[in-house]
Amino acid sequence: MIRRPIVRMVATVLFCLVAGLPTAGAGERFSDNGDGTVTDHLLDIMWSQTDNQGDISWKQAERWVRFTFADTIQASYDDWRLPTLEELKSLYIEKRSYAGYETDCGQVVRVSPVIRLTCGWVWAADTTSVVTAAAFNFHRGYPYTDRMVHYRSYRALAVRSIK
Repeated sequence: MIRRPIVRMVATVLFCLVAGLPTAGAGERFSDNGDGTVTDHLLDIMWSQTDNQGDISWKQAERWVRFTFADTIQASYDDWRLPTLEELKSLYIEKRSYAGYETDCGQVVRVSPVIRLTCGWVWAADTTSVVTAAAFNFHRGYPYTDRMVHYRSYRALAVRSIK
């Protein structure tokens, strides 16, 4: 019987090879931890493999990564947080040969295939005022700010430092 994480890892490696992207081998950037998380060796952080899978405001996103996310995966860490804008930018693939993938909301995103988004806008930890926060658009590849109360099509992606 083949376990799900192994199947997912093989599918990701094959996808990366076909798209001309790096795989999770020795000296590569990402490795699948088999528990719903991915280690990012470039930034020394651990990412969730998926977002929260629904529309969410910034304040809800912050609460979700801190209090709810850890209960949705097999890993047992309690120091999850929203990623910084720079961390999110690092996941965007600018290579024109990479077509990206279509999310559940119908948007094509150009994010590393080891991270599965359900829509292309992801909240960042960076705030610009008491009412606005940064987000990153993985469809077009640019950061911007929006009001924290907005939630339509925004997602939360959990991250934690490993050092």
